[in-house]
Amino acid sequence: MSGRIVLVSDDPDFFEYISSKLLLRKSDIFSRLGFDDIPKNLDKLQNSLLIINSENYEEQTLSIIELSLNSSIIVFAYNVDENFKISVYNKGGFSLITPMTPDEEFKAVVISSLRLLDVYDKNLLYQEMLVKKGVINNNEVLLDYNAILDNELDKLRNKFLPSVLVAISPDDTTKFLLQPNKIETIILSNIRANDILINYAVNKYFLLLYDVDVDNAKKIWAKISKQLPENVYAGFAKTFSKNRQQLINEALSKLHEAINYRKVYSSMSANSQENYKKNFKLYRQELNKKIENIVMPTFYHMEQKYGEKLYGVKIELESVEGESCFKLTNRFASANFKITTPGFANINIDITYVSSPTHIDAKRISLTPEEFEEGLLEGLLEQFILEFKKEIDDGTT
Repeated sequence: MSGRIVLVSDDPDFFEYISSKLLLRKSDIFSRLGFDDIPKNLDKLQNSLLIINSENYEEQTLSIIELSLNSSIIVFAYNVDENFKISVYNKGGFSLITPMTPDEEFKAVVISSLRLLDVYDKNLLYQEMLVKKGVINNNEVLLDYNAILDNELDKLRNKFLPSVLVAISPDDTTKFLLQPNKIETIILSNIRANDILINYAVNKYFLLLYDVDVDNAKKIWAKISKQLPENVYAGFAKTFSKNRQQLINEALSKLHEAINYRKVYSSMSANSQENYKKNFKLYRQELNKKIENIVMPTFYHMEQKYGEKLYGVKIELESVEGESCFKLTNRFASANFKITTPGFANINIDITYVSSPTHIDAKRISLTPEEFEEGLLEGLLEQFILEFKKEIDDGTT
């Protein structure tokens, strides 16, 4: 391991305890700070691996996470409170460990954190390159993809270059498996200097490829996707004769088609295929029974788990034949997690967030009956709840 490592704690024993696990090398830059030292050492919260002892300092720990910039943060906790754990990850913490974490697992987390710092360094160089090219201004936030696309589309109209916008995203069943910045690291290693990658949400990107048609853009993506550890999808749209919003809408539409596309017989078992051919009614009954045994018990479990943690939020559960819905409502926003079975082939999960009449976010996840399992549904529903909580927290701050 090598890098800039900063330990934050008011307990001297903690420094000795963690230091013995780090296997430091001569090339490492190692610092120790108390919580009262932070205001005078804000520079050490940038581009560093921070290991913070949160015992008796949970609020201060969350504040440090918010203050950090391009840093990978490991939080050490003795008594793991579920709300604190969620807050650590929502604020941007990389990992949370306890005294029960095995040494090998801790070392693996540290190594992954140091690799993440390498990614941050590479992204900083990429941003500096965009500044030199005039794509963005110095210190401009890269997430302002509208301004970047407007600027680039103006240039393309003047040059008459064929170009393609690619919308890139994992589906909701695999996005939890990807390490932070993994997608962009691989993409940046495979595109040309004049192509532009824009991060518009967590693990979601727009890629502007110059001087290519859609067929060649798909070949470039095929090369990239082979290097990705999980399934990541892409939608392609030609830039010619389109304004920015038309281009984004088309690329996202193609992306959603790619995510939702399933070949029924390739995903069904041979036995399921035969059952369908011989007796559709029996197959349908078995599917309904499976859904009944999974959906409402999972809904009730998540209602019990989060009911008291979502202050000011009303949770409603609804179930009628062929449709079940988990609803969240407060005075700022509402959200629905609706499961339907329009046919034997797919189970659809439609997720909508509404925070105003003009701000509606909707997406659909389609699963085969074989993919639809209790653990997967619980993970998707928990992500839905946490995203709604973040939405209303952001709306009230």
